[in-house]
Amino acid sequence: MTQPDFNISGAVAVVTGGGGVLGSNITKSLLLAGVKVMALDIRQEALDNRIMELKEYGEVSALACDVLNMESLREVRREIMGKWGKTDILINAAGGNIPGATLMEDQSIFDMKMDDFNRVNELNLNGTVCPSLVFGESMAAAGKGSIINISSMASFSAISRVPGYSAAKSGVEIFTKWLATELAMKFGEKIRVNAIAPGFFIGDQNRSVLINPDGSYTERSRKVLAKTPMKRFGDITELNGIVLFLCSDAASFITGTIIPVDGGFSAFSGV
Repeated sequence: MTQPDFNISGAVAVVTGGGGVLGSNITKSLLLAGVKVMALDIRQEALDNRIMELKEYGEVSALACDVLNMESLREVRREIMGKWGKTDILINAAGGNIPGATLMEDQSIFDMKMDDFNRVNELNLNGTVCPSLVFGESMAAAGKGSIINISSMASFSAISRVPGYSAAKSGVEIFTKWLATELAMKFGEKIRVNAIAPGFFIGDQNRSVLINPDGSYTERSRKVLAKTPMKRFGDITELNGIVLFLCSDAASFITGTIIPVDGGFSAFSGV
């Protein structure tokens, strides 16, 4: 029996949102696995700060890039081809909610502005589609590659206060399935597209709605934990195992999937 091949050392990866907590965490895990990484972020200062921390772990470069700008992405592709000659992995970690698209507790859906709804959809959905088209084209030409998108618990069932983000991440899920089938049927079985759906992790974007100023849990946190069988929030590093697996040939027959990493949140009815 052939043992599964988890080795991804020597591969080349692009990580969007590399200046953020999620993107930099995944970048570090890839570097530790021997992967060369090009980290992208629209925020040059955030990117510079993260890369300074990450250089001790492996070969990493960084470029400021707008994931909604196709020409900017193509310029990055040209840079990577000149530097490393290939792109094996794409992690679409750019995204997140925006304040204007998050309803306050005393607001209803009718208070949401369509401009904010459009912005959060563009960032999360189009911000996944555009890099997938640019770097997926390189993978199609090479006949091999792995794309990993980021979904959310907000696409599994309705979570209050985040209608735009929920709609955007639901779009990411069907795009993941669509692109997986398109690439496999037209460009070969070795190009795979999957998504992970993180459960609840305390980060910069959601800290204020989950943690009170005195450090105690908010009512929203208590509701989340009541529906999480493991009865805790996740640690951001607990996403790394599934990412590394999906990047490797050990996952060679896995494409078009949405995999929760959520402590059982999506499995539990609450009863």
